[in-house]
Amino acid sequence: MSESSFAAAQPEPTATVAQEARSRSWRRRARRDGWRRSAVELAAAFTAVATADLIANIVVHGHDGPLLLVVAALALLATAVFHAWWAHRHPHAPPPPDAPPVGEPAERTRLWRLRSTVCDAPGSLASICTALAAQRVSILSLQTHPLPDATVDEFLLRAPADLPRAALTEAVAAAGGREIWTDPADAHDLVDAPTHVLGLATRTALDAAELPVALRQLFGRLTVRQFPRPADPAGSPVPSLDGHLMRLAAPGGGVIELSRPHLPFTPTEFARAKALVELDAVLGPRVPKVAARLRVPVRDELGGDLTVRRADPQDRAAALAMHRRCSTETLRRRYHGPVADADRYVDHLLDPRHGQTLAVHTRDGDIVALAHLLWDDDSAELAVLVEDAWQRHGLGLDLLRRMAALAARAGVATVYAVTQAGNTALIGAMQRLEIPLDYQVEDGTLVITAHLSGAAEQLPSPWTTRPGRP
Repeated sequence: MSESSFAAAQPEPTATVAQEARSRSWRRRARRDGWRRSAVELAAAFTAVATADLIANIVVHGHDGPLLLVVAALALLATAVFHAWWAHRHPHAPPPPDAPPVGEPAERTRLWRLRSTVCDAPGSLASICTALAAQRVSILSLQTHPLPDATVDEFLLRAPADLPRAALTEAVAAAGGREIWTDPADAHDLVDAPTHVLGLATRTALDAAELPVALRQLFGRLTVRQFPRPADPAGSPVPSLDGHLMRLAAPGGGVIELSRPHLPFTPTEFARAKALVELDAVLGPRVPKVAARLRVPVRDELGGDLTVRRADPQDRAAALAMHRRCSTETLRRRYHGPVADADRYVDHLLDPRHGQTLAVHTRDGDIVALAHLLWDDDSAELAVLVEDAWQRHGLGLDLLRRMAALAARAGVATVYAVTQAGNTALIGAMQRLEIPLDYQVEDGTLVITAHLSGAAEQLPSPWTTRPGRP
């Protein structure tokens, strides 16, 4: 090290002396202030003790002691209330860094689902993201569906509430997107795709009746139909994917056909649907073991303790026996056709892959009522059959409430019942559901449609125990 460098590295003597002098002065001042602070604290302590002794003597020996205690308590209470009011009006905590200025409300947003086809080239996705950022749109999730010569990107977006759908579409189109599809989303769409698919697979594994519901929730608005054989005479291969139409082998035989006119299916969606249907086929027919007690006191002589549970194909003999105990008029109101054909419907109604069926049976095992919830595209049909000896005791209304709750849990927006215009019992029971209803009459046939949107909270659990007569 050179002499000049060494000299530069050494502290100057004058600076060192000055620092030491300031340090000694600070220590002397700290000791002096410490003694002064201690003296003030000791004086305050003696003053507080003397004041407390004076107040105690006044309260104990004075005539107005209790009055002074009450006044002191009221003063403390008033002080606490004033402090709480003041803290609420004048918060001390600073606002968060991203909070809007005082007097300016936070920006309102809404959720969108957006799907766009882009070229399979580097930078194409980045262009879409840049265009969305320019519109103050946040990307919450992204799924990619590869195609042979392109990629379908599906976004879940949070956009400003005042951003029109057309502006969102135009921004993506200007960035290179094509075949753009948008749809409003809600909080249920915030679940990531793997979690959503696993949840639907779990529901399907527990109940065979959930397969059509799971397919509808997996792909959104679509039509699900099941045929005993291929829909077209040429016999299209199964499974197959053709744009807006998907065909899969039904677990019980035949074909499941999925159609979505507003949005074509991708190979990724086809693989997901195929895996879900194959899972259902491997597990076979299954019905969850759920039940609830139902008390009908007026029928104690016939076994008033009733049980409501999910029915399955093993209940076929008991269901046919109930048919034989029902009158011709009861069967005609339920099946809307020749009474001799009623037994032919039992196998279809008890198959869990077509819907859900509830059975009410006595302690002896006799079925006295059946209720069916049959999937029909985006809706579901309700149907109830109560044996004559057990009618007019609230069983029909109870079953309708349970079936409506099951439909709401499955995400079905509407359910409908088809009956004769003169069936006042069913009409009255539907009205007592306290759900918005629509009526359509044609050639003596009445279709009553119940709208379940927003009614799921007011419907009781389908498996609660309650008396038969409401």
